Amino acid sequence: MSNSKQSHPYHLVEPSPWPLLGSISALVLAVGAIMFMHKVNYGSWIFGLGGFFVILTMFGWWRDVIREAEHEGHHNAFVLIGLRYGMALFIASEVMFFVAWFWAFFDASIFADEAIQYSRVTFTGGVWPPKGVETFDPFHLPLLNTVILLTSGTTCTWAHHALLEGKRNSVIWGLVATIALGILFSFVQAYEYGHAKFAFGDGIYSSTFFMATGFHGFHVLVGTIFLTIILFRTLAGHFKPEHHFGFEAAAWYWHFVDVVWLFLFFSIYWWGG
Repeated sequence: MSNSKQSHPYHLVEPSPWPLLGSISALVLAVGAIMFMHKVNYGSWIFGLGGFFVILTMFGWWRDVIREAEHEGHHNAFVLIGLRYGMALFIASEVMFFVAWFWAFFDASIFADEAIQYSRVTFTGGVWPPKGVETFDPFHLPLLNTVILLTSGTTCTWAHHALLEGKRNSVIWGLVATIALGILFSFVQAYEYGHAKFAFGDGIYSSTFFMATGFHGFHVLVGTIFLTIILFRTLAGHFKPEHHFGFEAAAWYWHFVDVVWLFLFFSIYWWGG
């Protein structure tokens, strides 16, 4: 095979162990989770082992992607288009993930007295919120968290614009502020959960509430970790005004988290409460 110069602008990646290792790790994690939830012997160990290798795969795979972008120069304009489409499709899949939880909540709340749903009427009493459920005041902790997340979206945008203008110190402080606000949001939500007057297994209201808000809280945690990695990469000098897709991806994800929370606040806390 000749060593002729590459005649196209696309990046053909080198053989990598991460797809295979990631697939096996995800399988072990899923099996371990099932065993753990059903209290099968060694379920917690298998679950932990799968989780460890999933994290190892994430670290190794993203390390390789960063090396390809920063040190080997493979992420040219053509490759970046594909990466942007990939991130956009990933966020679209996350939107549909939350559509399922919103669908469950609205189906239960709008049709709380549906005659066909005898079991539902038994749990709801034909009204929403169901009888005996003490909901949260939307203008207390939920409103505080709304202000926190909207502010974090502002600081994230500030950091992005500072990056485009080459103001490195502003980028760093904008990211620090966004991360701090994300952590504060998680603490406020944990405090809110700790003072809830209902538990996950108390009925259809509590299950739909905790599934929707809980998964959003998980996404806030993931976004906070994402931005923290971006902060360390910024400190390492990885991003330039004309080449910073990693930063863009983190910003897109964080703004997606913000928008989902606004829907949660208005539909579940305010209207649904």
